[in-house]
Amino acid sequence: MGLAFGPLALLVVWQLASSIGLLSPQQLAAPWTAVTTGYELMVTGELLPHLLASAQRAYLGLAVGVGLGLVAALLAGLTRAGEASIDSLVQIKRAVPTLALIPLAILWLGIGESMKVSVIAASVFVPIYINTHAGLRGIDQRYVELAQTTDVRRAEFIRRVALPGALPGFLTGLRLAVTMCWTALVVLEQINATEGIGYVMNRARDFGQTDVIVVGLVVYAAMGLLSDGIVKAIQRRALSYRKALGS
Repeated sequence: MGLAFGPLALLVVWQLASSIGLLSPQQLAAPWTAVTTGYELMVTGELLPHLLASAQRAYLGLAVGVGLGLVAALLAGLTRAGEASIDSLVQIKRAVPTLALIPLAILWLGIGESMKVSVIAASVFVPIYINTHAGLRGIDQRYVELAQTTDVRRAEFIRRVALPGALPGFLTGLRLAVTMCWTALVVLEQINATEGIGYVMNRARDFGQTDVIVVGLVVYAAMGLLSDGIVKAIQRRALSYRKALGS
């Protein structure tokens, strides 16, 4: 109840301000109006195709970024050449906000879907790499030495030691990545989109429909929280062995 008090209080104040005229519908629609609008958009089937289009962009970019980040982290964490050539470049990329690369991405890839997916992939690449790389570096040295003394093959070492050791860091990075892909999408869908939640919000802005804009923001937030919740559940299940070892 304590965690919900702040959001509930905000909704009450927001509704009161709208009811007594402190907030006009042109500035910000009342919460109940936004709820009604959202329900109508779902019932009429107008919202679902745009939600699916947004989800496709977000999760495709997420999949590409996660794959690239995982491979880069393994190369940098398990080989000296990879560490020397990859890690410094990622640290430079880490210092540059991904959304600042949008102008270059437009020049290179145009303003279509490939640009949007690429920018989302770039935004999730860094947390996956950083956390997975840290997980690899944090592997207990005793396991590494044991693998060396038993002459374990490289592929076997990666499968039995490196990947399980990096799993906690990878899952932490994945939790960050699933919310970042939706955060990046909020901006990207304002650029020449013909479908998606951002397109709906842009169209609503042109007609002054602040209730539709609020619905779009709620959808973005809900998808980010839902994605994080799914990864959190996977993380809890995948790392349950830690509790068993600690008990």
